[in-house]
Amino acid sequence: MSPWVILAMVIFCTAIFPPAGVQKPAAIKPRREPSQATLTRATAVHKHLVSLPPPEKKIAVAVYQFADRTGQYKYSPNVATQSRAVTQGAASILIKALEDSDWFIPVERVGLRRVEEERKIINSTRKNYKNNQGESLPPLPPLLYAGIILEGGIISYDTNVLTGGFGAKYFGLGGDVEYRRDQVTIYLRAVSVKSGRVLKSVSTTKTILSKEVHLGIFRFVSLKKLLEVETGFTTNEPPQICVSEAIEKAVLSLIIEGILDELWALKNPEDIKSPVIQGYLEEKKRVQKLVEFDKEGHLVSVENEK
Repeated sequence: MSPWVILAMVIFCTAIFPPAGVQKPAAIKPRREPSQATLTRATAVHKHLVSLPPPEKKIAVAVYQFADRTGQYKYSPNVATQSRAVTQGAASILIKALEDSDWFIPVERVGLRRVEEERKIINSTRKNYKNNQGESLPPLPPLLYAGIILEGGIISYDTNVLTGGFGAKYFGLGGDVEYRRDQVTIYLRAVSVKSGRVLKSVSTTKTILSKEVHLGIFRFVSLKKLLEVETGFTTNEPPQICVSEAIEKAVLSLIIEGILDELWALKNPEDIKSPVIQGYLEEKKRVQKLVEFDKEGHLVSVENEK
């Protein structure tokens, strides 16, 4: 078999096995000009989140923390690292998702101490000084309080959920493809401030895909001359973007589940037939399965949940 046929097979397999959602870089050659800062790329879920029908009334919610509960460090096959596998700023991502949905009024609680300190300075200044008419300035109005607290966090980060690859060499000419799939899980719950009751709890997952392609030649072109050429590229889904998508999906799920449970209402009840809500209900039917395994771990049956 010709070595060029083997090389063509390797390249063909890279097209068969690429993980979904991982795109090949537009150019391997590095740019000579410095890149400029851009706006954060919107996720696939974001367009559904901003397309939700309007609520009857916006809900004031508070987020005190949305922490990383995984305890996982960034995966490195060769060396130990102290970098965390997922972002430590998930609370900021959640607040932005709540704001973008146009269903909630997020109130600041992560930096509440700094807000209170600043209010003390302003009230003290207003108390000690007067305006141009010689009148005392009124104190600041009270802080906006929230009727619902959102709790939860990044609960799980599983590495190497799926790994695989393919490689071939023929007389020093060949290449290989390797891919890996990780998974992050988000839990989000709404808690009533009045009663302390958990109103609704939802969970979402998102896969994080990585792929590496390597091609090379290692061959003696003459008795004392050795030719060695290597090339390749690696593509990785940014974990921060994946966490953002999972959080936005959790916010979307919380809103729709709250509508179904009559925790909050749509401005127009007929909007329950909107494509975003109906698409969510269809997805929910697909994923709600009862899976049965035998003692050896083999799949026995899959049934729709009744």
